[in-house]
Amino acid sequence: MNIGQAARQSGLSAKMIRYYESINLLKPAHRSDSGYRLYSADDLHTLAFIKRSRDLGFSLAEVGKLLELWQDRQRASADVKALARQHIEELNQKIRELGQLRDTLQDLVEHCQGDHRPDCPILKELASGSCCRSN
Repeated sequence: MNIGQAARQSGLSAKMIRYYESINLLKPAHRSDSGYRLYSADDLHTLAFIKRSRDLGFSLAEVGKLLELWQDRQRASADVKALARQHIEELNQKIRELGQLRDTLQDLVEHCQGDHRPDCPILKELASGSCCRSN
């Protein structure tokens, strides 16, 4: 199948497929005599793996490691589990940081009168540069 068909079936854009090839997450596609990329069922399976990994928030580097582990039939599942646990810790850290940002913004919104006056504590705090420091 061509790149447009692979894009439709994988749920990825043709641009992303070409990008994944350029960074070696996906092996280079076979080419037709006229130079068009051709993808196999195995390529689609790999694209689905990449897409699902990205949907779960894994970085491109982590996806590369996961692909290596997936393709290595001699690998220990403990290696995969360790990578997933590390990712969970990173997600938990991001969740904590987002919670702090939400709380700070919520506090600013509660202190804003939201009326017709130009005085705005939200803008004042943003301009001071202290709005996002850790609590």
